[in-house]
Amino acid sequence: QEQLVESGGGLVQPGGSLSLSCAASGFTLDNYHIGWFRQAPGKEREGVSCISNKDGMTYYEDAMKGRVTISRGNAKNTVYLQMNNLKPEDTAVYYCATARWGCSANAALFGSWGPGTQVTVSS
Repeated sequence: QEQLVESGGGLVQPGGSLSLSCAASGFTLDNYHIGWFRQAPGKEREGVSCISNKDGMTYYEDAMKGRVTISRGNAKNTVYLQMNNLKPEDTAVYYCATARWGCSANAALFGSWGPGTQVTVSS
């Protein structure tokens, strides 16, 4: 059974850091473009970052650009999102998802999704 699972969320103080993981089972993440999205209460899901499958190109949306780094794990079928200097407005459920055709900030272009991991930034 193909499955994506995010982990690494939690409660962190403003200015703190978290490292999120997106682990796949039943299929190989290297075959897909992988995106990270987030959704805060009452808001639409928005793109955070994406990494392409062939050349490893990375893309970052303005909301967290300069504060996040996306990367693929070496032979661990996992994609990571390192988040630094977190702000209260970063509080959201963070999701990873797969895309076949390319990186995009459009969530509708992504097929498989994990259940999400909650990130709360608060003092």
